[in-house]
Amino acid sequence: MSEFYGAQHRAMQQIFDTQNLADGVREAIVTAEIADDHQAFIESRDMFFLSTIDHRGYPTCSYKGGNPGFVRVLDSKTLAFPSFDGNGMFLSMGNITANNKIGMLFIDFETPHRNRIHGIASIDPNDPLLTDPNYPGFYGAELIVRVAITDIFINCPRYIPKFQRISPSKYVPQTSCPTPLPQWKRIDALQGALPERDAKIAQELGGVITPEEYGAMVMKGEA
Repeated sequence: MSEFYGAQHRAMQQIFDTQNLADGVREAIVTAEIADDHQAFIESRDMFFLSTIDHRGYPTCSYKGGNPGFVRVLDSKTLAFPSFDGNGMFLSMGNITANNKIGMLFIDFETPHRNRIHGIASIDPNDPLLTDPNYPGFYGAELIVRVAITDIFINCPRYIPKFQRISPSKYVPQTSCPTPLPQWKRIDALQGALPERDAKIAQELGGVITPEEYGAMVMKGEA
């Protein structure tokens, strides 16, 4: 495990007299391997937040969701997660190909509880996990991201509000039924830019819509 704190962290710790505390917390919770309790928590989640760095040095924070277990621990130092169909920007996936250092934040809003990870990510377009039946949470993925763990640690849940999970996303690919078509691909201004495979989506969903109509659907929870 690389040096966890840099000069910038030590400077702040010195201002607030928390150097000894910070060292104690690091020793108590930060590890370079996935323990059994980490694995159980990670594989029970249906979402996490992914942090990557773009070509300009800006951090990109993305929400990633799937069925519980869509993030899988492969061994004590490695996990994997799928990348599903998105908006075509490939911000996170593109960032990983240029800068493979990532952060992951898993949160259980009902308990509450959270877990943080730093790691080195890699993407192989031909990853065998894409078609491995032992990983049903990867069904429908365009890519698989493997992450070599650098740091993993549980964070204090003190400021996490409690929320109740009402229902899963209907857009998460399922083996038991077709995945619903995305409403945003009906937006009129995007029709000429859609890849050929998506050209008939607007027609199949009832016709094109304006950005304002799509925005109204989002606000009503209908998108």
